[in-house]
Amino acid sequence: MARPRRIVLVRHGESTGNVDDSVYEREPDHALALTERGRRQAEATGEQLRELFGDEHVSVYVSPYRRTHETLRAFHLDPGLIRVREEPRLREQDWGNWQDRDEVRLQKAYRDAYGHFFYRFAQGESGADVYDRVGGFLESLFRSFEDPDHPPNVLIVTHGLAMRLFCMRWFHWTVSEFESLSNPGNGEVRMLVLGDDGKYTLDRPFDRWRDPEPYGITG
Repeated sequence: MARPRRIVLVRHGESTGNVDDSVYEREPDHALALTERGRRQAEATGEQLRELFGDEHVSVYVSPYRRTHETLRAFHLDPGLIRVREEPRLREQDWGNWQDRDEVRLQKAYRDAYGHFFYRFAQGESGADVYDRVGGFLESLFRSFEDPDHPPNVLIVTHGLAMRLFCMRWFHWTVSEFESLSNPGNGEVRMLVLGDDGKYTLDRPFDRWRDPEPYGITG
């Protein structure tokens, strides 16, 4: 098994929906583009990634949303060194189709009270639903490591929630631990690094907005 030395998770750059939540009433979530600031964020992240990867090959997985594809393009990675696959299981949490701003704000308040992992949006998904599909992607990713020629780097361009849930699944974090964590900022990176002991560690933690509140001894 050729496990990669690095698994790099990147959140997309700032999108139009990050600065104006009324845009969801006029455009589908998957079609939202990066802002100019978001492009600059992605370009800055790309500089870091090009230095990190050097002349090594990279297996890239990207969410099917416009903003993630635009983020990946802004990295300006050498096309001769990357293999890109669009991965629908890495898409954003589904909050419904045409989203009424006031209704979504109300549901977000319900979610904050109920819990981000278990609350299911009326026409969409819960965090637990996203966890399940991210878990399915991880199973596929593990199988890809069986290829003896697997690249030494994996790059995943996705969304903040998916990044947290990927790490939750990988490191076996509890629900209470997940609930305590904040999303990374737009264009931010988290990296899983393979150590000499054969185990992966996270290069830096996610910010916490509160202490975990476990129900039992697993916390």
